[in-house]
Amino acid sequence: MQFVKFAKILVLFLICKTTLIISISFGPAGFIDIKDPLMQAVVFEYRLPRVLLAMLVGASLAAAGCAMQAFFRNPLADPYVLGVSSAASVGAAVVISLGIGSTWNIMLSAFLASLVTSFSVYRLGRRGENYAVLLAGIAVSSLLSGITAIIIYFSQQSAHEILFWIMGSFSRAIWQKVLLLTIPFFIGVTYLLLNSWNLNAILLGEEHARSLGINVERFRKELIAVTSLLTSASVAVCGIIGFVGIIVPHTMRLIFGEAHQRLLPSAILFGATLMPLVDLVSRTCTTGEIPVGAVTAILGSPFFLYILRRGL
Repeated sequence: MQFVKFAKILVLFLICKTTLIISISFGPAGFIDIKDPLMQAVVFEYRLPRVLLAMLVGASLAAAGCAMQAFFRNPLADPYVLGVSSAASVGAAVVISLGIGSTWNIMLSAFLASLVTSFSVYRLGRRGENYAVLLAGIAVSSLLSGITAIIIYFSQQSAHEILFWIMGSFSRAIWQKVLLLTIPFFIGVTYLLLNSWNLNAILLGEEHARSLGINVERFRKELIAVTSLLTSASVAVCGIIGFVGIIVPHTMRLIFGEAHQRLLPSAILFGATLMPLVDLVSRTCTTGEIPVGAVTAILGSPFFLYILRRGL
C-alpha cells in the first residue's frame, strides 16, 4: 500500500517535470529551438521565470487551500472564496494608488490586509453552522471588492495598473519576483508539512485536537498567519487567481485521501503542475493573452457549484 502511494507521488512529480519542460518550450509560435542562442536568452530571461513563478503560485495557493479547508472544516474554504485574496488586492491597490507599488511594498501591504481579514472571517463564522464561514467570507469579499472599486475610481492615473493586476497574470514575471516568492513559499510550506498531523487532528474538531495535546489557540493563530503569508505573497507577484485552492485539494483527495501527510505534498505538486498549464493556455489560445485569473474562474466556478451541490 505504501509503495502504491509513493508511486502515485512519483508519477505526479514526473508529470510536473514534463509540464515544466513543455511550458518552457512551447509558446504562441509553437515549439522553440532550444539550441538557438537567441532562443536560449529568451527562455532564460522571460519564459523560465514566468513558468517558475506560475509553479510557485500554484503550489502556494494549493497549500493554503488545503490548510484552510482543514482549519475551517469546510470543503469550500480557500483564499479566494473566503475573501483573503480580495483583502490582499485592497492592500496592493492602496500602495499602487499611492505610487509606492514596489513588489516588496505590495507584498507587505497585502499580507497585513490578508491577516486582518482571515482573523475577521474566522471570528464572524466560528459560532455558526458549517456554511457560516462561507457567508462571512462572501460578505467580507463583497465589502473589500467595493473598497477596491472606490480606490480605482479615485486613482485615475493608477487605474489601469490596478485593473491589470487584479485580473491576474504572469506576463510581468521577472527573476526578482521568483526569488521574492520563494522565501514565503518555503516558510509556509515547511510549516504546513511539519504540522500535517495537527491538520488531521484539527479536521476532526478542536476538542479532539486538544485531547491530543495540541495548543489549539496558538496553532490557529499560526495557521492563519501562514495561509495569509502564502496567499498575500502569491497575490503580490501576479494578482488575484481564484479557485486553485479548491480545485487542487479536492482532486488530490480523490487519489490520496484525507491524510494531510500525503494530501499536502500531492496538492503542492499538482498546484505546481496545473498553474503553468493554465498559463500556457492563457498565452497561446488567442493572438493576445487572456488573464490567468479569468481562466481559473471559468474552470473553478463549475467545480465550486459541483461541490456545493454534493453538499457541505
